[in-house]
Amino acid sequence: MKKQIVLAFLCGMVIPMAMMAYGFHTQPRQEENPESVPESTAQPVQHCNDAQTDIMVLTDSGRVQQMKLDEYLTGVVLSEMPADFDQEALKAQATVARTYTCKRMDSDKHDAAAVCTDSACCQGYRSPESYLDAGGTEDAVEKVRQAVAQTDSMVLTYEGELIDATYFSCSGGTTEDAVAVWGQDVPYLQSVDSPGEEDAPRYAESVSFTAEEFLNLTGCTSSEEPENWFADISYTDGGGVDTIQVCGETFTGVELRQLLGLRSTAFAISVDADTITIETRGFGHRVGMSQYGAQAMAQAGSSWEEILTHYYQGTKIESRQEG
Repeated sequence: MKKQIVLAFLCGMVIPMAMMAYGFHTQPRQEENPESVPESTAQPVQHCNDAQTDIMVLTDSGRVQQMKLDEYLTGVVLSEMPADFDQEALKAQATVARTYTCKRMDSDKHDAAAVCTDSACCQGYRSPESYLDAGGTEDAVEKVRQAVAQTDSMVLTYEGELIDATYFSCSGGTTEDAVAVWGQDVPYLQSVDSPGEEDAPRYAESVSFTAEEFLNLTGCTSSEEPENWFADISYTDGGGVDTIQVCGETFTGVELRQLLGLRSTAFAISVDADTITIETRGFGHRVGMSQYGAQAMAQAGSSWEEILTHYYQGTKIESRQEG
């Protein structure tokens, strides 16, 4: 007999849309909830004029390459978001990528470079030439270049400082608080609704494990039947699993996601005899801007500014032109 153990699915209001089935990746990003954006009194700490700002980029080959910011951002957007997304979604992505990049200019994460092209570390990057070689079109490249140009020098700030502009693929209906994922509360990285993502290609997934596989992956031991392994489940404000007891040991949702290779911490577990099935919604850490949520908002008529202030509430969009 099949037993349902935990339900942590996210039920957001739906915005009707017809999104294209396009696979995509994600990366790091963040948000909060004041209705009005506080006025910044701090002075800008970094100019981000696209055509005048040089950025040192550590490439996949291990070579550090100097690029103009607009050239780099075009490659980031081509890598991180489908070019056939709505222009307002692409502009939101360009602004988030610019904010992320300019904030990293003052870091020492990479010795001779501000960022790298590894999406698991910094942001993905795909040159227009590589994009075209893989079957992309000149029109798509030009569309992305326009999204970058139309937001030239625009960044997101909170109390005058560049934000940690985290982003990801798909939330499953609700984004997550930063504290639930990384253990640190960030005022502009709070849980918000993200409706309209249902047609995202990675919106939902079901994976199954034998009892032996599950124990091996989690490092647990038990002489009980699998249906008795799970207890004391708690949830985050964003609808993900916060903590869960497995065979008497407490795991966080983040830990279980990593151990089992799940797409997100918004998951449900069911047990049928010797098989453990886990259904997830969303893809990524779910903190900051949902890219498929941004597309849904754009298709529903929202501007890129409205998209950004929704996902990063309490922030300000401002120009960081040199001088």
